[in-house]
Amino acid sequence: MNTYLVLKEKHQKEVNDFPFKFAFSDKQYKEAMAEWGLLPSDTDKILKYGNTGGLYLRTDAEKLNEMFERQNKEMDQAIAADTTGEGFIFQMFNYELANHEYVVTYDEEPALNALGLDFDDIRKNPLLSHGLELAIKSQFD
Repeated sequence: MNTYLVLKEKHQKEVNDFPFKFAFSDKQYKEAMAEWGLLPSDTDKILKYGNTGGLYLRTDAEKLNEMFERQNKEMDQAIAADTTGEGFIFQMFNYELANHEYVVTYDEEPALNALGLDFDDIRKNPLLSHGLELAIKSQFD
């Protein structure tokens, strides 16, 4: 079983279930606000989710932050529980390298970015380094 994929899918479901609305036009914005029972001028009651077109209620901000903090903690715990780099860490890198077409680009950086990691993180942690090395080799098996 790919425990990385299980955790990733769990986290994605939680994000999908969060009460976001998406608006890419004035019409969609007005519709989203109406669904919340708000006027288009009630901008003080909503927040934007980055540059995604996503909107959420200001009253849900703490719930959103708590969800992301918990998800980050779960990911950190799963990485820490892999004492060889050949379990969760390998699965994580193997999945993200494939997902970011490493065999085409030979560039690890998009996969690392998806994981919130950089090359310094890899250099500082022998288990991450080992897991990444194994995953790179496995891309060509």
